[in-house]
Amino acid sequence: MNGNGIELLKVENVTKKFEGRVVLENISLTLKTGEILGLIGKSASGKSVLMHMIRGAEEYRPDSGKVLYHVNLCTECDAVDFPHEGGVCPKCGKPCRTEWIDYWSIKEKDPMRYRISSHISIMLQRTFALFGDSTVLENIYEAIPQSFNETERVNKAIKLLEFVNMTHRTTHIARDLSGGEKQRVVLARQLAKEPLFFVADEPTGTLDPYTANIVHERLVQYVREHNICMIFASHWPEAIEKMADYAMWLDRGKVLIEGKPKDVTSKFMAEYKFERGEAHNLGEPIIRLEDAKKHYFSVVRGVVKAVDGINLEIREGEIFALAGFSGAGKTTTSRMIAGMAPATSGKVEIKIGDTWVNMSDAGEGGRGRATPYIGVLHQEYALYPSETILQNLTSCIGLKMPAELAKVKAIQSLLNVGFPRDQVEKILNALPGDLSVGEVQRVAFALVLIKEPKIVILDEPTGTMDPITKLAVAKAVNKARADLNETFIVVSHDMDFILNCCDRVALMKDGKITSIGAAEPQVEALRNLEKEIIESGGEL
Repeated sequence: MNGNGIELLKVENVTKKFEGRVVLENISLTLKTGEILGLIGKSASGKSVLMHMIRGAEEYRPDSGKVLYHVNLCTECDAVDFPHEGGVCPKCGKPCRTEWIDYWSIKEKDPMRYRISSHISIMLQRTFALFGDSTVLENIYEAIPQSFNETERVNKAIKLLEFVNMTHRTTHIARDLSGGEKQRVVLARQLAKEPLFFVADEPTGTLDPYTANIVHERLVQYVREHNICMIFASHWPEAIEKMADYAMWLDRGKVLIEGKPKDVTSKFMAEYKFERGEAHNLGEPIIRLEDAKKHYFSVVRGVVKAVDGINLEIREGEIFALAGFSGAGKTTTSRMIAGMAPATSGKVEIKIGDTWVNMSDAGEGGRGRATPYIGVLHQEYALYPSETILQNLTSCIGLKMPAELAKVKAIQSLLNVGFPRDQVEKILNALPGDLSVGEVQRVAFALVLIKEPKIVILDEPTGTMDPITKLAVAKAVNKARADLNETFIVVSHDMDFILNCCDRVALMKDGKITSIGAAEPQVEALRNLEKEIIESGGEL
């Protein structure tokens, strides 16, 4: 930890319960200027709860304990700044006073709440809070405080684009970006607020290793250069080791171990081991793409070639992966197969019975015939927030069946995605808001499997999961394939998951498939390429 820094944040003995269940128990920590704390742990360990508490979300108010911020407060205006004795306000030049603010002792409508919370930035798991119809530049520009003049805002937006390595997407519409690209724009928007305190929940969980490495380096650089403090949670030991000065392993709301990042992650990973799934006899081709293209037209940029002429066959019962860097065209390809983004030209066909269905043709005779047999787990999954998990699962089946039978199917689907049997009843009766992000992700996967589709498309299914849960999901995929002969298309940056599950992998770049082959050599090739680029400091 930074022995010369000034203390910025203290969490003192905080405890939090939800409906009598302890989710945080007697947690304490201190962070100084320029310091980064990494949190690691399984799903529902309390990481997200702690970070929401620190950022000041009212529903996460601690039952006991304190969250203290050390700041300079202007005596004349509402400015908040770093603590320094004898300082003056950066806005009005008047004297400031240095104070420790006990955030949760402030009344909810007290302006001091906003003065503090406006200086806390947060990145949430799988939440791409962007203006979908606006460009990347417009999204970042809008987040810059109004206190900057027009020229300053433009220059700051450009610098942030460079900082997150998104200058090549400046005029792209936000909704057309890949998940990894959206995540980087969200990061730029949060940094635009010039925070004193930065909180990040799985900031690189859905990014490819190369792009994740960029984000890791940029976040550390920002914290050091601006002398702020940061807390982040990650299931990637590499991220904890690369970014954190200090690490905590949380489990069921308690600190199991804390100390040097490498020491903590080594103990966390000791119980984790991927094992290759059993071989499966594959059937005839069930999906085929012939010179398939997906082009968009933009007034600003002209023709955008998201997918640019790919040829591909996937066999029944195969677990097939699409891999590559962010923005390579993986998600667009999967959406073309699902009929959600009809091809601009070429063929995308799925075999239903003895008939090949053109997924670019609308209506019941076209893709409408195939879509009932396709299940999709999106990166931005959603459950009905006002319905229990049981209601979410049973209402999605779309079949009239006795309630008890529907519940049996719901229970089985939760077991299939790795929920322990002794927790299933509690999960079924919970609302989505009562669960951790990792638990919600598994429920969303169960939501897909419960319909027993012939083809399942998984877009980043494990990006924000802890290693133990990833292993459970890998087993669920293999079990669904073995029991139901389902065909899976996996879009993922998680090379361990791909190695454990997938039969073949297609590597993509710039909307094209560069190679197709068995999982192990393909993953090795991609990892070698990533290593070369990272070591050379080059661009994609």
